[in-house]
Amino acid sequence: MSASDSTARRLRLCFVGWGAIASRVAELLAERQPASVEVVAVAVRDSSRERAGIPSSARLIVGPEELAGLCIDMVIEAAGRPAIAIWGEAALRHAGSFVVSSTSAFTDEALLERLIAVALENGSRIVVPPGALGGMDALAAAAVLPLDEVVHSIIKPPRAWQGTRAAELVDLGALSERTVFFTGSARQAASEFPQNANVAVISALSGIGLDRTRVELVADPAASRNSHRLRASGAFGRLDMLFENEPLKTNPKSSEMTALNLVRLVESRLAPLAL
Repeated sequence: MSASDSTARRLRLCFVGWGAIASRVAELLAERQPASVEVVAVAVRDSSRERAGIPSSARLIVGPEELAGLCIDMVIEAAGRPAIAIWGEAALRHAGSFVVSSTSAFTDEALLERLIAVALENGSRIVVPPGALGGMDALAAAAVLPLDEVVHSIIKPPRAWQGTRAAELVDLGALSERTVFFTGSARQAASEFPQNANVAVISALSGIGLDRTRVELVADPAASRNSHRLRASGAFGRLDMLFENEPLKTNPKSSEMTALNLVRLVESRLAPLAL
């Protein structure tokens, strides 16, 4: 392959799942990188069901074995925790990178260890995007020296907690003030609230781990955005970051920033200058 051919090659993507996050990422990439990115496959559970917005270039696949031979550069999971065990090994065997959005799956240590072994065997990588956060490079750098404490507070409007275990712990419809309804480790938070507290695994893996990272889950009727406050202290000094994210219009449980971080991750693979 000549240098010019290599430069012209498009980055080949596969999405696992086609919900609010995946469709938003594909929409933004089509606007921003139409000549550089190609969605070659979308993994779904039922290929006969109509799905809006799937790129015409994408082939619908239903089984991990169908990844073979598609020459995929990056598999992006945005389908929920069960998809990691189903698609992870095949993605790492048939693509250079497996991007995991449903990081609550990594509370299962055996699964994580198995995927890491497959990645090492195949020279591929498991990539954890920042999700609804940012600054994870700073937290990871701080963790080079001993960290004393990491606290991750997740604050969302009550409606964003509907349909989760939060409804069993507090009357979401009757709240008149900010209410902390869960305090525990990142492992516990992600296990009990996999849709809403996935992001706690990201801060935990960046810092002091799933069992030492403390998580607070908050329902606040005065909140209009999904917010995250991350505080850390240790030998490096102190860190205090606040993120106030607009929710995805099609899914208030997720933040627009989650999709934007996936777009940036893809674009960073294309950029000659990495930041």
